[in-house]
Amino acid sequence: MRERSVIEMTQAQLVTQMAAALPFPVIIVGRDERIMATNAQAEAMFGKGNEGRHYITVLRQPMLLDAIESVLRLSEPARAEYRVTEAGRDLHYNVHANPVITDDFACVTVAFEDRTEVDEAGQMRRDFVANVSHELRTPLTAVLGFIETLQGPAANDAGARTRFLEIMGKEARRMNRIVGDLLSLSRVQADRRVRPTEEIDISAILRSVALSLTPLAQKQDVTLTLEGAQDATMIAGDHDQLTQVFTNLIENAIKYGGTDREVLVQVTAHAQEPTLRGPALRVDVRDQGEGIDPVHIPRLTERFYRVDSHRSRELGGTGLGLAIVKHILNRHRGRLKIESHKGQGTCFSVILPYE
Repeated sequence: MRERSVIEMTQAQLVTQMAAALPFPVIIVGRDERIMATNAQAEAMFGKGNEGRHYITVLRQPMLLDAIESVLRLSEPARAEYRVTEAGRDLHYNVHANPVITDDFACVTVAFEDRTEVDEAGQMRRDFVANVSHELRTPLTAVLGFIETLQGPAANDAGARTRFLEIMGKEARRMNRIVGDLLSLSRVQADRRVRPTEEIDISAILRSVALSLTPLAQKQDVTLTLEGAQDATMIAGDHDQLTQVFTNLIENAIKYGGTDREVLVQVTAHAQEPTLRGPALRVDVRDQGEGIDPVHIPRLTERFYRVDSHRSRELGGTGLGLAIVKHILNRHRGRLKIESHKGQGTCFSVILPYE
């Protein structure tokens, strides 16, 4: 009996050490239905001090309990799903319960395979396809409807033809902008792991963008003011991508900031920027518009997310601009900070490493 006890102890220690070496949560259940060991990842999920407890008191989900019971009874592998919500996020695990049996020892290893990120990525792809389909279907349906009308009832109506062709051109340009932004987003994501090394002048980029958007500002009765961009400010970056970032942000400020207002673009250098924990260049794009409800701010950089869908489409927005900005800044190891209060305008801050 003593020799068997020593053998069991040695094998139990071996199983425990093997569980500790695995990079995912593992719980070992003995044939007496009590937990023999857990590794650090399992302790993070279920807490410490569970050794010796009956597995039912720790693993409470019925599908998981049935799988472990089946392994204990039949000595055959079983599978189950384990779902839990932590900090408002749904976590999904595939659980693999397998018997470990020798002549003198038996237990069940319960391993948790985290499928959360895979599921979220799949859901993101499905949502993206659905959003793209919706965004393209709306103008495409309008164009097809006008074509049918021009081929039928309005075939000889010159006034209707002119009006319909104008709307068809507007919808076609909208589809073209969506496709262009999708291609741009794809290119940015393809390069996301390649950090830019070219030395570029941020001040020159801002002056160029401000000059190109001056006609739009004048049309909107907006005063576009640029501060701190008189001298050259060199950083490592991609010239075309950062031009796209500032064009997007300043154009949005002009369009949504209201007429007879000011859009202020301000460049400042910081020896120690808390966001990046080091030297950084900060470009603030501030408008005097209606502001954004705080509930929308965390989602503004999501693809196709709009605070006001109708207004955005009327102004030519695709819902992809801020998503592109976010991915470009991620490639540059930078950050986008958004501050807004209803009735007090909005400030989009681009923060880039500056060494």
